[in-house]
Amino acid sequence: MSEVQLKKKKEETEEEHPMEHLLRMERMPHIWCPTCGIGTAVTAFLMALEKSQIPLKDTAIVSGIGCTGRVAGYVKLDSFHSTHGRAIPFATGLKLANPKLKVVVFSGDGDIMGIGGNHFLHAARRNMDLTVVCVNNFIYAMTGGQCAATTPVTANTSTSPYGNFEQPFSLPYLAASCGAVYVARWTALDVRRLAKSLTEALQKKGFSFVEIICPCSTLYARRNRLGTGLDLMKFYHDNSVIKHGADLSELDISFQSKIVVGKFIDRERPTFIEGVNQGLRGVLKDKFVEYGGPIDDDRDKDFRIWWAGGYTLRIHNRQGGLTL
Repeated sequence: MSEVQLKKKKEETEEEHPMEHLLRMERMPHIWCPTCGIGTAVTAFLMALEKSQIPLKDTAIVSGIGCTGRVAGYVKLDSFHSTHGRAIPFATGLKLANPKLKVVVFSGDGDIMGIGGNHFLHAARRNMDLTVVCVNNFIYAMTGGQCAATTPVTANTSTSPYGNFEQPFSLPYLAASCGAVYVARWTALDVRRLAKSLTEALQKKGFSFVEIICPCSTLYARRNRLGTGLDLMKFYHDNSVIKHGADLSELDISFQSKIVVGKFIDRERPTFIEGVNQGLRGVLKDKFVEYGGPIDDDRDKDFRIWWAGGYTLRIHNRQGGLTL
């Protein structure tokens, strides 16, 4: 059989990956360890992208640093790999520059809640129109297995070899108390439920947050003698309790204990841009032109609204500007 015939036969017998149209296949294989749950989390996210029917050309994904931070490089969207802890402010800039975009932050607990915790609080408080997906594996995995803001009490890490004795964040409680309009938690085992929740989060206007409890088989599981990633998945199966609308104070995760999962918050409140537009309309009256992103034609607009940093509004017209 000639080389051409062999190539043709190979092309005929090879099956295409069902998510290939949403992945950068030229970057495969990925870097994640065997039995890591991040790949499963990404699969659920891609399922949600398809089900939500959001135009992919108007969708951007932002990740920070860490194992989960590599997601932006594998998904076939407009992707941004930002610096450590800065995924949310980078995503905020994208959303303000072009409010028509659907902007997703997909990163890990160390990046979003540890290094970038301050940005998370204020984005939720402002109700920035972002979908934030946080893969929580209870540890700084890529950087050496250090204790994280989510590490359960008594768990062993490279910086707490005798056990962690700091109280960890309850991520859904934190997100809800800061103002998030959609809050849910699932494990990487709950692929269909997770995909449904991610679909709802993508379709929700405002700051939506989904936590994904995910096994780190290389560092967290080994240091704590928990077996393989498959063993952790079995643990999730046996110890996850679905409790939609649960009391937020009951969502703490203790070391190797029951994990409450479900959808906890689904409410409405004005987004940051809606609130600013409403407020400035009341101040400027008929001089105000609603902010909706970049002006893509030659219409004569007297006033433009620009955000400079986190605390300053500058209203520009052709003659000058006014800082509020």
